[in-house]
Amino acid sequence: MTRPAEQPVTPAEDEPGPPSPRSPEAARGRRARRLVPGLAVAAVTLALPAFLDDSALTVYIFLGLAAMVTVGVSLLMGYAGQVSLGQGAFYAVGGYTAGILAVRGGPPLAGLLAAPLVAAVFAVVIGLPLLRLRGHHLAFATLAMQLILLSLAGRLSFTGGDIGLQGIPQLAVGPFELSDASQYAYLVWGGVALVMLVTHNVIESRPGRALRALATSETAAASSGVPVGRYKLVVFALSAAFAGLAGGIYAFYTGYVAPSSFPVLLSIEYIVMAVVGGLGTVWGAVVGAAAITLLVQALNVVGTAPGMPSYAPSVLSYAVYALVLIVVVLFLPHGLLPAVTDRRRRREEARAPAKP
Repeated sequence: MTRPAEQPVTPAEDEPGPPSPRSPEAARGRRARRLVPGLAVAAVTLALPAFLDDSALTVYIFLGLAAMVTVGVSLLMGYAGQVSLGQGAFYAVGGYTAGILAVRGGPPLAGLLAAPLVAAVFAVVIGLPLLRLRGHHLAFATLAMQLILLSLAGRLSFTGGDIGLQGIPQLAVGPFELSDASQYAYLVWGGVALVMLVTHNVIESRPGRALRALATSETAAASSGVPVGRYKLVVFALSAAFAGLAGGIYAFYTGYVAPSSFPVLLSIEYIVMAVVGGLGTVWGAVVGAAAITLLVQALNVVGTAPGMPSYAPSVLSYAVYALVLIVVVLFLPHGLLPAVTDRRRRREEARAPAKP
């Protein structure tokens, strides 16, 4: 009796498995998930100036200026591994550059374009000796640099001395002049978008991968052929350019710059914003800037309430900065945005069906 021939078993072709995490479909899905929140934030950002009063619009503008500087701080600390307490100095260089050129009769647009360039060149000049230092030595050196710069600005005649530069004209491009706060709000957040785009492109490029290796270990990065000194200097100058651009816009918006406009507390504030939002993340810098700016505004309201002493706002600011840093380091060591992202990813992984 003959047995029937066995048919070969073939895998079912009508039941494709889930796409690989590295497949083009999965990559497009990830890009789409990232694009939707970005578009939503952009829509809200463009719509907000129409609904804010003058006081809230001023806070909105200063929030954007802080975000612009903090993106550079996050890039510098999170990828290059450099701690700078002198970003306020580059902010001041940008403000004074734009203000001096505009007051001396130069085109305001030329002053705005020169602000980030002069700040970057200044960073290269001082970065050549300073970046030989590391850790807290570099932090103290950049802090001393800001103190020296503010002292010089208070004594030089062309910077206006302690009184400062007054009568800085409004920013104008040809016949079009920015005379309304809402127009400056769009300018500021356009600058934030530009800074974020540049930072994203740097991070995703080949030098960005080298910067990640540099932040992990300078010795290992150097042994792999990464030009450590050059990359550190370039990132230092790029973060200074971001601060210089923000300083230039600040000068035209306020119409006045003085040494008191750029206190040391400002540099500390940028560090706190970067740490709270999440070092090494582009959106984390914006989140940290928003959280700290709104917190500072709330503290100013409390500190200037009737019956509060005159020193209350500054004391509250220092105390809350210290408290926020302690809480973030203890409970959210990677920052607000990475903590939220990790929590959402774990939730999605828990919901995903188990692989057979």
